[in-house]
Amino acid sequence: MPPLASHFVNRAGWLRAAVLGANDGIISTASLVVGVAASGAGRAAILTAAGAGWAAGAMAMAAGEYVSVGSQADSETADLERERRALENFPEIETDELAVIYERRGLAPALARQVAEQLMATDALSAHARDELGLGARGGANALLAASASALSFSAGAALPTLVAFLVPLAATVAAVPTASLVFLAALGAFSAWLGGAPPLRPTLRVAFWGALAMAVTAAIGALIGRAV
Repeated sequence: MPPLASHFVNRAGWLRAAVLGANDGIISTASLVVGVAASGAGRAAILTAAGAGWAAGAMAMAAGEYVSVGSQADSETADLERERRALENFPEIETDELAVIYERRGLAPALARQVAEQLMATDALSAHARDELGLGARGGANALLAASASALSFSAGAALPTLVAFLVPLAATVAAVPTASLVFLAALGAFSAWLGGAPPLRPTLRVAFWGALAMAVTAAIGALIGRAV
């Protein structure tokens, strides 16, 4: 019997959230540091801005993820409840719906009907949740867990440019933080591609490009404001 092929699609949910949080942490914190440093501020102001941005960003990521996942979970629960009532009140209609779905996927009408009836007899709600609604009968992600993961991944990303800003001489901040951050972003893109089983070049370039653009814009704004003030 040949070995089963390895697939990485089951990692998509948590991988997306982790990469998004870490990517935001690096880019937003590094951009903030570069913008403040370009304005001519001292080390205390730079680190204060980095710390405040770190805390604000982590809380915003956690709140956004909690609200998003919670809203999606509420919608899924409501859909499952409507489907459960429909199965109780109109089982024949629901069987017909399931059979039509399988026919559209390529099964012969008689086989589609047989499959629909067998699934209705074993676990009707799971069959309709999966094949009609595209959901799992047991619901989706945990909102609190998703919020915690987003905050932690953002914090991990934000810690890197903050540490660089703390260690390098003040005069080198505007050059050192973007350079180090681009290295971090490229490594993050390559690592996420590896975890997802994808070629690394395109994700690495994509992450590095948008990070460089964000830092360049904030550095320019910081320098303009510093000269004006």
